[in-house]
Amino acid sequence: MIYAVKKQNESNERLISRFKKTVQRSRTLLNAKKHRFHEQPPRKRYIRQAAVMRAHHRKNRQKAQYYSS
Repeated sequence: MIYAVKKQNESNERLISRFKKTVQRSRTLLNAKKHRFHEQPPRKRYIRQAAVMRAHHRKNRQKAQYYSS
């Protein structure tokens, strides 16, 4: 639970901005947005296909780097 206690001689605007900053630092909004919709876990076929494409792109980048030098 995130909370902010008002300090002496602190305006409401400053309290709200301090609270917003603590919320951003705790990353609770990012987690809430991430879990907003249900996502099915990726299938084995998709995982394998993504790994093959990563390897392919990595190989092409290395080849381009070799020929550009």
